[in-house]
Amino acid sequence: MNRWLVRRFVRIRTRMAGLGRDRGQTGIEYLGIAVVIAVIIGVLATTDIGNAIRTGILDKIADIVGA
Repeated sequence: MNRWLVRRFVRIRTRMAGLGRDRGQTGIEYLGIAVVIAVIIGVLATTDIGNAIRTGILDKIADIVGA
């Protein structure tokens, strides 16, 4: 029983030590993803490809709605 308890303690401490290394990183990653998405949307909005995609999506929505 005592060995099990020691192993369990070591395993938990090892996991907890690994959690502190990446603190704050997720916020930066989310910000980076948001910037990439904004750039993609900006490119699509200003090119003919963006207009073709928009028209295709609106046509499919009209087909589904029945308009």
